[in-house]
Amino acid sequence: MLLILRFLVVILFSIAVCVLGLVYCSFTPRDPRHVSRFGRLFAKLSVVFGLKVHLRQPEGETYPGCYIYIANHQNNYDMITAANVVLPGTVTVGKKSLVWIPFFGPLYWLTGNLLIDRENRAKAHGTIAQVVKHIKERHISVWMFPEGTRSRGRGLMPFKTGAFHAAISAGVPIVPICVSTTHGKIKLNRWNNGHAIVEMLPPIDTSAYGKDQVRELAIYCHEVMAAKIAELDEEVARLNAAQHG
Repeated sequence: MLLILRFLVVILFSIAVCVLGLVYCSFTPRDPRHVSRFGRLFAKLSVVFGLKVHLRQPEGETYPGCYIYIANHQNNYDMITAANVVLPGTVTVGKKSLVWIPFFGPLYWLTGNLLIDRENRAKAHGTIAQVVKHIKERHISVWMFPEGTRSRGRGLMPFKTGAFHAAISAGVPIVPICVSTTHGKIKLNRWNNGHAIVEMLPPIDTSAYGKDQVRELAIYCHEVMAAKIAELDEEVARLNAAQHG
C-alpha cells in the first residue's frame, strides 16, 4: 500500500512540476539558473521516500566562478540526493535520449541542460568542445557524471575522460560531489529509509595538468571520490544503526 501511495505522489508531483516548469521556463528558455531551481524541487521528493539527506560543503567555500562538477551516478535516486546541491548557473550533461521522456525530457532541455549523443563518438567529442565553449562564452558551470552510466550497486566505476578534457581545455577547477551509497538501501514499502549524505569537496586545480595528463587527472579524482564515498558509507551505517538502536 505504501509503495502505491508513494508511486502516485511521485507521479503527480513530477507531472505538476514539469508542466508548470515548461510554462515558467518558456518565458526565459535555456536560462541556466532554471537547472538548480527545478533540481532542488525534485529533490524535495526525498521526504516522500522516507530518506533524510544531509548536505555538506567545505566551510567558507562558496564556489564562485566556473567549475566542472563531477558526481557519482548510482540510480534514479540521484534526483532526490545529488540534485540538492546543484548551484545556480550550473547545467548538466545528459544523453540525448532523455528529451523523449514524457514531461521531464522537454523540461530537461528547456532549463538549459546540454545533450550528448553517446552512440556517435564523433558527436560526443564535439559535445565536449561545446561544453568548453559554453563555459567560456556563457560563464556557466557544468555538472557531469564521469562514470558515463549508472553504477547500480557496482561501486564507483572507472571514469571516462570527457569531463577532464573539458576542465583542462576550459581552464576551470573540478569539484567532486560524493553521494553515499543508496543502492539497495531504499525500500518503497518501508516508512523510514534512513540517511544519505551528499558532500561537495574542495575544488581540484587543473592548471598543472596538460592535455596529455587527462587520464592521470581522472585517476586522481576517482581515488579522492572513492575514499570519500567509503567514509560516507561508514558514517551512514553508524547513523542508521543509532536510529534503530
